[in-house]
Amino acid sequence: MNEEEAELRRRLLTVLAAVGLVVAAGVGGYVWIEGASPFDALYMTIITLATVGYGETFPLGMKGRAFTMALILVGIGALTYAFSTITAFIVEGELKDVLRRRRMERKIAELAGHFILCGGGHTGKIILEELVKTGRSVVVVDKDPEVVERLRKKGVLALHGDATADETLVAAGIERARGLFGALPTDPGNVFVSITARGLNASLRIVARQQEKGVEAKLKRSGADVAVDPGLIGGLRMASEMIRPAAVGFLDSMIRAEGKVFRIEEVTVPEGSPLLGRRLGEVKGADGNAALVLAVRLPDGRSFDINPEPSHPLGPNEVLVAMGSKDQIKDLRSRLGN
Repeated sequence: MNEEEAELRRRLLTVLAAVGLVVAAGVGGYVWIEGASPFDALYMTIITLATVGYGETFPLGMKGRAFTMALILVGIGALTYAFSTITAFIVEGELKDVLRRRRMERKIAELAGHFILCGGGHTGKIILEELVKTGRSVVVVDKDPEVVERLRKKGVLALHGDATADETLVAAGIERARGLFGALPTDPGNVFVSITARGLNASLRIVARQQEKGVEAKLKRSGADVAVDPGLIGGLRMASEMIRPAAVGFLDSMIRAEGKVFRIEEVTVPEGSPLLGRRLGEVKGADGNAALVLAVRLPDGRSFDINPEPSHPLGPNEVLVAMGSKDQIKDLRSRLGN
């Protein structure tokens, strides 16, 4: 349960407690003062608070009538408070927000093979844009309620909470997730996220942000598969803009293109692929409308055959690094049996 729901629950319980206390006091008062039965006392209390004017259920003495007047005054106050609080829920949209969060939680519960993005700051925003543009399912986790609300208004599945807490990552569906991004603004935060995530899902791929030099080893020991230094990437990008502007411009236009989205993707050759043993040239295609295979990562997971020959035989568990549109990549996956 998040903080907003806890606050709403607290206010509702306060309302119910106030009304219940008044009713209990009314029943107890009539039983003690007038010697009424508990049922008659409850009936008298209800019609008094409801001001329906049915009259006295049993004869009231002077003390009983004085108690009734006090009960009316206190009861009207309690009911007014309850009515105003419930009205505030509706007018302020709190009930609507809770229902919206419930719908979001149901959507998250239906996800599988999705990505979890911890941190919705500058780096997280860029990651999110890329995931959305390429059609990936993603859940964002952030401690800033304003960031979470802004993302929710855009239709993004976003949770308000501490990304280093087990319950937050469980709520984001980490057991079913494909990967997690540690994009928090501090290295300790991303170290703790990596530890927590790895403990909850041993097969999860974790990519963590590295802020300071020398933290990469700590992040990997904590469970991260890859540590990325935005400063290093930014420096290389600036150097490339200076010495190879055309190549950078090509990649930039591919990433930022509107409409038909081109990307460099990886496609695994499964063990049961119908194209096992066939030549790569048969996969590349010659119609000009197929994804372009730029490299092949060999089964050892470290070696690459860059710009492979068309005669390269496809082996099980090889990974094709291909460039193409979403439809071309989808067609390549289909032909390989994914």
